[in-house]
Amino acid sequence: METPAKPAADSPETADSPTGRNDGPTGSIAARDWAAASSDPRYRDAIVDLLGALAHSELVAFERLAEDARMAPGLADKAALARMAAAEFRHFERLRDRLSEIDADPFEAMEPFDAPLAEFHRLTAPSDWLESLIKAYVGDAIAADFYREIAHRLDSDTRALMLEVLDETGHAAFVVDRVRAAIGEDPRVGGRLALWARRLMGEALAQAQRVVAERDALSTMLVGGVSDGFDLAEIGRMFSRITEAHTKRMTALGLAS
Repeated sequence: METPAKPAADSPETADSPTGRNDGPTGSIAARDWAAASSDPRYRDAIVDLLGALAHSELVAFERLAEDARMAPGLADKAALARMAAAEFRHFERLRDRLSEIDADPFEAMEPFDAPLAEFHRLTAPSDWLESLIKAYVGDAIAADFYREIAHRLDSDTRALMLEVLDETGHAAFVVDRVRAAIGEDPRVGGRLALWARRLMGEALAQAQRVVAERDALSTMLVGGVSDGFDLAEIGRMFSRITEAHTKRMTALGLAS
């Protein structure tokens, strides 16, 4: 996923985790590698679901960005979005290959997420170039923040892969310049884009919750049934961190949150 530089970097951190948490006490899932953690078939099923969801998200992001590039006002912008699309496809390939390595069929793992992802993108289809940039910057970043929160509670091998795939490559940095320039030329654009970004925030969080709720293995893992899950208080703190990061991205864009 093409995510902007992590805007929550000035929040309290530990040496082990960029989200302000360590990777778990000795004996927890986060302290094990894949070979040890996957001995529990419920955990393995949950990871197949998780990697399937992320792989599908990356493939759809590639397709969406390549399509959105057609709305670019010039060749430089078209090339920038095409580079982002290419990065998404490389991320998809890493996840597809990992699913094969753990003896899961990648496309069977991705299939359950086809309908919810299609619905999300139907509801958040951009109407113009600037909306497509906001979606690439804000919408994808919210999803990436959610996956990062989960990654830090997983086995070391899965965690490393997910954080690699979700890492910032710098390709999205140009979005801030383009959006701020557009607002500078016509300040009225800012209000419309701020409303659009708020809509993306709501739809992205709702979609993440739907995906988890509809997959028993994932929901069991996240509440601690087979991994270092979240209790209700931690779920609240997680969404607070995601919301705070979103607010900082909006500020970077020059938009009201």
